[in-house]
Amino acid sequence: MSWIVLCLVSALFLGFYDLSKKQAVTANAVIPVLFVGTLFMAGAWLPQILICAVGKGELLPASLRVSALSPAQHGLLAAKSALVGLSWIASYFALKRLPLSVATPIRATGPLWTLMGALVLLGERPTAWQWGGIGVTLFFFALFSLAGRQEGIRFHRNAWVGLMVLATLLGAASSLYDKYLLGIHRFSPATVQAWFSVYTTFILAVPALLWRRGILRATQFRWCWSIPMIAATLLLADYAYFSALTHHDALVAVASTLRRGSVLISFCLGYAMFREVNFRPKALCLTGILTGILIILLSGRLERGSSADGRPHPMGNNPREQAAKVPAAHKTGQP
Repeated sequence: MSWIVLCLVSALFLGFYDLSKKQAVTANAVIPVLFVGTLFMAGAWLPQILICAVGKGELLPASLRVSALSPAQHGLLAAKSALVGLSWIASYFALKRLPLSVATPIRATGPLWTLMGALVLLGERPTAWQWGGIGVTLFFFALFSLAGRQEGIRFHRNAWVGLMVLATLLGAASSLYDKYLLGIHRFSPATVQAWFSVYTTFILAVPALLWRRGILRATQFRWCWSIPMIAATLLLADYAYFSALTHHDALVAVASTLRRGSVLISFCLGYAMFREVNFRPKALCLTGILTGILIILLSGRLERGSSADGRPHPMGNNPREQAAKVPAAHKTGQP
């Protein structure tokens, strides 16, 4: 199967992942939904962890082998789990209260904040094309806030919008941390996914226990099949994506763009399933946001095209800097 098809498969499952989350948290308790969904994810990786722990890793495909880690390395993955756990808690609570057609475009701005974080924390310098993508994204995000006002959602006052923005910023921080884990420490994707799922389960067990004792209980929990679907769709989306990246001819920027197409699935199907309103203005703003993200993700190829035409690269497009960078697209647990 070609890497482009695998990326489209990943985007498809990510779209259904968003729909499963929305369906699961609607009129339901957020904390147990999140905990049980993560528990299913950890359970799916537990056999691979045990098989590799007893020295039988050769029985598994290379993409599913979990490496042995030192205590310090386990600590690094536990820190990632804490970061993503906070992001998930914020996003699940926001998703329960916001229309899916509002929540998913906010999450779609994740690569923008990852780029801004790299600018501030890693000293990376955006190219002219990247600055253009930032401007386009911010412009349509501002228009999107005006579209939300038609439903009584004022972005600068709404607490649930603030939670979704916080979740997106934490997700961007996790993406930068992924660059550290995958690029500097050379963790394999399977190792990060497996132990991340396990540690996130333990972290989320704390609020789940508080909910069980009635401290955080505001809504009763009800079982629904969309809860295990959260775990299944995310696992399949990540596996398809990382399988695509193992192809020697895979282009990371293009793969990231195709994967970002998941928001179109969740946006359109969410409108149909949950009978959300103001589809056209939201769709226009979402198209603009995705255009800005597309420019950011494809900026490297655009700059190379400019160079081939004889025009010099903008400052910050140093080949050594480019080689040292690890693509932000290698995200784990952050669709």
